[in-house]
Amino acid sequence: MTSQTPEHPVPDVPTATYRLQLQPAFPFAAAEAAVPHLASLGVSHLHLSPVLEAVPGSRHGYDVTDHARVRDELGGEAGLRALSRTAREHGLGLVVDIVPNHMALAPRYNRALWEVLREGPASPYARWFDIDWEAQDGKVLLPVLGGPVGRELAGLKVDGDVLCYHDHVFPLREGTERLPMPALLQAQWYRPVWWRLARTELNYRRFFSVSELIAVRVEDPEVFEATHGTILRLLREGVIDGLRVDHPDGLADPDGYLARLHAATGGRWTVVEKILADGERLPPGWPVAGTTGYDALRHIDGLFTDPDGAAELTACYRRFAAPRDDLGGDWAATARRAAREVIGHELAAETARLTRVASRLCTASPDPALRDRAPWALRTALEELLVRLEVYRPYASTDAAAVLTEEAAAEARRAFTVPEEAEAVDVVRDVLLGRAGGDAPGAVELRTRFAQAASALRAKSVEDTAYYRYVPLLSACEVGGDPGHPAVSPRDFHAHCARIQRDWPATGTVVTTHDTKRSADVRAALAVLTECPRRWARVLSEVGGPAADLPDAQTAWAAWQTVFGLGQAEPGRVTRALLKHVREAGLHTGWTEQDPAYEEAVERHVADGPCGPPGERMAAFRAALEPHIRANVLGAALLHLTMPGVPDLYQGTENEYRALVDPDNRHPVDLPPARADAKTAVTAAALRLRARRPEAFGPGATYTPLYAEGPAAAHCTAFARSGQVVTAVTRLSLRLAESGGWGGTSLRLPAGRWADVLAPGRAFTGRVPLVELFSPLPVALLERVTQP
Repeated sequence: MTSQTPEHPVPDVPTATYRLQLQPAFPFAAAEAAVPHLASLGVSHLHLSPVLEAVPGSRHGYDVTDHARVRDELGGEAGLRALSRTAREHGLGLVVDIVPNHMALAPRYNRALWEVLREGPASPYARWFDIDWEAQDGKVLLPVLGGPVGRELAGLKVDGDVLCYHDHVFPLREGTERLPMPALLQAQWYRPVWWRLARTELNYRRFFSVSELIAVRVEDPEVFEATHGTILRLLREGVIDGLRVDHPDGLADPDGYLARLHAATGGRWTVVEKILADGERLPPGWPVAGTTGYDALRHIDGLFTDPDGAAELTACYRRFAAPRDDLGGDWAATARRAAREVIGHELAAETARLTRVASRLCTASPDPALRDRAPWALRTALEELLVRLEVYRPYASTDAAAVLTEEAAAEARRAFTVPEEAEAVDVVRDVLLGRAGGDAPGAVELRTRFAQAASALRAKSVEDTAYYRYVPLLSACEVGGDPGHPAVSPRDFHAHCARIQRDWPATGTVVTTHDTKRSADVRAALAVLTECPRRWARVLSEVGGPAADLPDAQTAWAAWQTVFGLGQAEPGRVTRALLKHVREAGLHTGWTEQDPAYEEAVERHVADGPCGPPGERMAAFRAALEPHIRANVLGAALLHLTMPGVPDLYQGTENEYRALVDPDNRHPVDLPPARADAKTAVTAAALRLRARRPEAFGPGATYTPLYAEGPAAAHCTAFARSGQVVTAVTRLSLRLAESGGWGGTSLRLPAGRWADVLAPGRAFTGRVPLVELFSPLPVALLERVTQP
């Protein structure tokens, strides 16, 4: 059934979505005011960040505090309904981001958590949260104190029936209000502790290593109903039309959750934020339209990356920075080292809980093969298997043996010196693969928690650590990327598109999101460096080679690439980005163990180098490459908008958009009218074509690769959609120019007459010289205007 007003039907499957980051500075009313502009672009749905009640002032909304209420700071349910009505008047629907995995650890705003802290495991809300009540003497560890509790007692105050600590407020267990402070603390169902204890002592599951977000047990049917009731009601009432599911990898049972959600929504269009490793496939049984689209991002970026040049750029980086293999010199070694550090440091509490589960299982098991396993051996086995996973997690619906391989197990056994103790690896692996333990609760829990820990480890060690250490090409260090193999051939790109059209034709696709470390336009510029690695190295040696006044050569390399990607940038913005970079890398400073002297050196380097007088030389270098950057920007935009799947545009990216995840992804969006530049024109033309010819792009459409002929054929990537639309883009345009241009290269179009959508008045038939097709733009979008 189609959600609609009589005059303006909204399609069940979006043709294109437009992501808006809601926050108090950009509430529903601001989104409503932007509707006419967004409708004029040609999108079919607005894609809203989370709309439920969140921590006051939150600029992202993922810290949900109340699933029953639409967020008051955004305008409440009345504001959301007004936005929906205005959107429908312009033919647009709404897709909403939901957060099933976690809530904010903010008791004063989170009523369910408040009741758990007040009443303990007997609270009806205790089933909501993933708390290990068998640890910490049955108390919830709250890592909120600025130091050990003995030093912070003066800051803890009783006010009526609550306990206050600075801006934190906690409930008191009934009858404990008048106890002396040490006894009062001992009597509660929780323990306020020094924040540093979270790393090793935490007994609630959290979002990655973010202690301020507590995990929710949506696998419980009652919890599912309580946390999804408002969203499902808004779906039934036609206020919203589809869903984006945040972080399904964190759930205990993603298969069961998605099946329940599918049944509850009546099969509404739903995509999941699932990061697929290279070669990994979405579980085929998931009842969703597909992913949010990071797999598309990887293939688009890779297409504009020169494989030989990327290897040469990496060699230049190694000469310049001379990093150790496991600290940024080799991708695989760097990722493995980061995983070991994270599992033993940031995720030590999660590893400890996993070990407790394994130890309890082995101690209580009637199976002799599982008995007599020391906790340290089980922990070692778990850690060794976790760090060798090359995907985010195994799933019940897929073959776990494919990711927990015998090869990985053999490597894990080498961590033991005594062969009999190494059998712990086989014990753990057999349970994880379902070959031991059966359906015993302990075995099921071990499999569940292993998978949850694996996804947290992958995210923290790869996305938030290794990507900031291995930096030969920053554009390859992106969510879902493979920095060790950043290039994608045209044939591999076509194979990916054909597979998506066949298996997941309504999946989401993205090139920029609120989580991408660099926007698509920044990455498009950086990809050009793979076409001129020696020129880059020469310019870098001129403006700032390794010297005593640099913080370190790896950071200097990253700083210069950051400024090259951005173009001219305000020094404070670059400094904030670089400080985030070095803290995430954790090689010289960090978020919790900062080195002020090192960070001051980074700030001086930014001011004196990339954002100082030497930066003018880099700016001139970028200016000389501008035509090739432009070719990548337009090519990536057009591929995104016409390849299989439903493209999601991040706010503002219809225009030129150069941004970094920090500090840019929390800024309120500025939505001026579309500008008169080439990217805006290409974007609007492609979106309007999708809206005009939905049958050419959606489920039931076809995807046909087209191959150019001639000496420069490798520089053209083209395809036809359902025999009605042809997309053609220029790739590696700098290499193309250096080799003499298009020469006699041509592209044979499918039968018929083809109008140039980007240059009205032009039309083509048959074989077209590419020098003509790609003039004046390095991309072409054609629409068939006559039948063959």
